Amino acid sequence: MLTTLTLIGVAAAVAAIVWGAKLYAQVMKAPATNERANEIASAISQGASAFLRRQYRTVAIVGLPIFFLVGFALNWWYAFGFLLGSVASASVGFIGMSVSVRANVRVAEAAHSGFSKAFDLAFKGGAVTGLMVVGVGMLSVCMLVLVGGWFGPEDHGEAMTKIANALIGLAFGGSLISVFARLGGGIFTKAADVGADLVGKVEANIPEDDPRNPAVIADNVGDNVGDCAGMAADLFETFGVTAAAVMLLAHIIFPDNPGMFFYPLLVGAAGIAGSLVAIPFVTISEPAPGQQPAVMGAMYRGLGIAALVMIGILFFVTIVNAIAGAVPATDATGHGLGALSVWACAIVGCALTGVMLWITDVYTGDGSKQVAAIAEASEGGHGTNVIRGLAVGMNATVVPVLAIALSIIVCYWLAGLYGIGIAAMAMLSLAGLIVSIDAYGPITDNAGGIAQMAELGDEVRNVTDPLDAFGNTTKAVTKGYAIASAGLAAVVLFATYIEDLKVSGIETTFDLSNVSVLAGLFIGAMLPYVFASFAMTAVGDAAKEVVQEVRRQFKEIPGIMEGTGKPDYSLCVDIVTRSALRGMVVPALIPVCVPILLLLIPGLNSAQAVGGLLIGSIISGVCVALSMTTGGAAWDNAKKFIEMGQHGGKGSEAHKAAVTGDTVGDPYKDTAGPAINPMLKLVNIVALLLIPFMG
Repeated sequence: MLTTLTLIGVAAAVAAIVWGAKLYAQVMKAPATNERANEIASAISQGASAFLRRQYRTVAIVGLPIFFLVGFALNWWYAFGFLLGSVASASVGFIGMSVSVRANVRVAEAAHSGFSKAFDLAFKGGAVTGLMVVGVGMLSVCMLVLVGGWFGPEDHGEAMTKIANALIGLAFGGSLISVFARLGGGIFTKAADVGADLVGKVEANIPEDDPRNPAVIADNVGDNVGDCAGMAADLFETFGVTAAAVMLLAHIIFPDNPGMFFYPLLVGAAGIAGSLVAIPFVTISEPAPGQQPAVMGAMYRGLGIAALVMIGILFFVTIVNAIAGAVPATDATGHGLGALSVWACAIVGCALTGVMLWITDVYTGDGSKQVAAIAEASEGGHGTNVIRGLAVGMNATVVPVLAIALSIIVCYWLAGLYGIGIAAMAMLSLAGLIVSIDAYGPITDNAGGIAQMAELGDEVRNVTDPLDAFGNTTKAVTKGYAIASAGLAAVVLFATYIEDLKVSGIETTFDLSNVSVLAGLFIGAMLPYVFASFAMTAVGDAAKEVVQEVRRQFKEIPGIMEGTGKPDYSLCVDIVTRSALRGMVVPALIPVCVPILLLLIPGLNSAQAVGGLLIGSIISGVCVALSMTTGGAAWDNAKKFIEMGQHGGKGSEAHKAAVTGDTVGDPYKDTAGPAINPMLKLVNIVALLLIPFMG
C-alpha cells in the first residue's frame, strides 16, 4: 500500500509539473517585440533575480547551522526533510518570480488585442506558478515517504516513525524559508512602493509607474519578489506542512492503519486533478464598450469546477477505502469515524475556501461598501482615512473567524482531530488554482507599469489598468485564503503536539488556572504583534531611505522632471535590497527562539508553557493577519476608487489622504500580515521538534 498510494501522489505531482511547463512554453511563445518594453522588463527581471540570489545566500548562512544542529541533536531523518523542504520552498519561489518577469511584457503587448487575450496570457503565467507549488509540494512529500519506506528500518512501525520525522523536517525547512521569503520580499516591495508613492504621487504629483520616478523599477521588482515568490513559498510551505501534520497525526492516532496515513496524499492528488480540469475554463469574453471584464466571475468559475472535481474524485476514493477496510470505526481517542464523515470534512474545507474568498471580496472588491466608506472618509483628511481603514480591518475579522471556528466544530463532530486535518488538506489541495489567481495580480501590475514606462499608449493602459485593479482584489482574496488555511494547519499541528506528548509519555493538561499555561498564552498572544512590529519597522526605515534618495535625484539630476534627464533606478533597487536582507533575519528567528527560551525558564512546566504559547499565537495571529491583509487591501482599492474620478479624483485632497492610507496599508497587507501565516506554523513545528527535550 505504501508504494501504490504514494505513486498515485507522484503521478499527480508529475502531471502538475508537466502541465505547468506546457503553460510556460505557451506564455513564452507570445510576442514581445517592443524594444523599450523589453528593456524595462529586463531591468525588472535582473533586479528580481539579483535580490532572490542575495536573499537565499543569506538564508543559507542561517539555515546551514540549523541543518547540522537538527541532524546531531535529533536525527538525520529530520535533517534530510529540513534540507528538502528548504530547497523545494526556495525553488518554487524562484520559479514564481521567473515566470512573472517573463509574462509581464507579453501581457502588455497582448493588451493591444483586448482584454480576453491579455487576461488569458496573465492567468496562464500565474497558473505556471500555481501548478509548480502543488506539484513540487506533493512530490516532496511523496519522495520522503518513498525514501523512508525503501531505506528505513524493516520494521513497519519504526519505518513509519522515520517517515514522520522526515515530514516534520520538511515542514520545518519549508516554514523557515517561507518566513524569510515573505519578510524579505514584503520589505522589499513595500519599501519601494511607499517611497515611490510618497514622493512621486504626493510631492511631485506625477502618475504611478512614471519613468521619471527613480523608485519605479524597484517597485515593479518588488511585485515579483513579494507577491509571486513570497506567495509561492508561503503556500508551498502551507501545503507541505498540512500534509505532513495530517499524516503525522494519522500515524499517532491510527498507528496500525496505513490507509488513514496516506489518505491526505489522495486528497492532494484529487485537488491537483481538479485544478488541471478547471484551468482551461478560466477565461473571459471581450466586454462591451464601457463595461468591465468579468474577471472575478471567471476566477470563481474555475474554483467551483476544481472543488467539484476534487470532491467527486474523493467520494470514489473514500468509498474504495471503506470497502478495503481502511477506515476504522474509531480513532485512538475513541472518536467515532465513518467513510462519508471523513469525506464530508473535505467538503467543509472547500466550503471554507469559498467563504474566505467571498468575504474578502466583499470587503475589498470593486463596488465594496467598505472601500467606498474609506474613500468618503478621505474627504476629511489623512487622519479620518486612516481611522476608517483601521476600523474596516478590525471588522473584517468577524465572519472569517466565525467560519473557521464553525468549520473546526463541524469537522471535529464528524471525524475528530483527523477530520480537522482533512478539511485543512482539502483547502490546500486547491492551492494550484488559488496561487494561479494570486500570481495573475503582479503580472498585470507589472504589465501596466511597463506600458506606462514604455509609453505604449492609452489603448494598452485602458486594458492593463482594469486587469490590474482586479489583480488587487485577487491578491487580497488569496491572502484571506492563505490565512484561513494557515489557521487550520496550525490547529492540526497543535493537535499533533498534544498527541505526540502522549506518545512520548508526557501526560499534561492545559488548565487555564495553571501558571505555565497562562504564561505561555500571554507570550503566544504577544508574539504576532512583536513579529509584525519588526516587519513594519523594517518597511518604514527602508521607505525613508527610498524617499530621501528619490528627493535627492529629483533635486540633483538636471532635467529629470522634464524627461530629458535619466534617473538612476539601480540606487533605489540597492537600497531596498540591503534593507530587506537586513530587516528579515531577526523577526524570522523569533518563532524559532521563543519556544526554546520557554524551556529554559525555571519554575515552568515546559510542555504546558509551550502548549499555551501555541494556543495564544494561533488565536492572536489569525485575527491580526486577517485585520492587516483585508484592511490594507481596502485602503489600496479606496485610493484606486478615488483615482477613477470619485471625490475629486487624482490630485485632490481626498486623493492625497487616500495615498497616505495606502502607504499605511501597504506593509499591513503585503509584509507583516502575510508573514504571520508561516510564522504560526513555524512556531508549532519548532514545538514538535522540542518534545524530546521536555520531561
